[in-house]
Amino acid sequence: MWAEDEARFGLLPTYRRQWTPKGQRVTASSLRKYSWFYLFAFIHPRTGALLCWRTTTVSTAGMSRLLRALAEELGLGPQRHLVLVVDKAGWHQSKQLVLPDGLHLAPLPAYSPELQPTERVWPLVREALANRHWSQLEALGDKVDQRCQYLMEHPEEIQKNTCFHWWPADIPAYVSTS
Repeated sequence: MWAEDEARFGLLPTYRRQWTPKGQRVTASSLRKYSWFYLFAFIHPRTGALLCWRTTTVSTAGMSRLLRALAEELGLGPQRHLVLVVDKAGWHQSKQLVLPDGLHLAPLPAYSPELQPTERVWPLVREALANRHWSQLEALGDKVDQRCQYLMEHPEEIQKNTCFHWWPADIPAYVSTS
């Protein structure tokens, strides 16, 4: 059982509190630009496994392509199944969404981000971006990619932040449907 969510990252800066010497004020530069991309994260809370894809937009067709890539990456098919927990975004519920063999969606109740483990990945990604501004979207994307790579190499960070006590234990990896 895996979980999926997406987040928008853009050139508007993310500010965090900072310590400064007494009597000094914090300064932070800002460059307001309205340009962004989306990051799709697929996590396995029990193991801390993380897979990320960056896209320029969200759509049903794009989600279908990402699900196909996920199925290929994890070797899903008639003999190997995966349940993917998703929110109720339009591109997750569309009748035009194409699900690959072995992939099944489990939608969360509406307006319940606290139940979505992947929501807890976004602060981990955004931490590396705090108190900086980006003049180019590609530079921001490179930094997000670096942070995702770090998190993929440190599954314990994902696991300790996303593995809720009520998250179901996995059934055996290979389940025969015959």
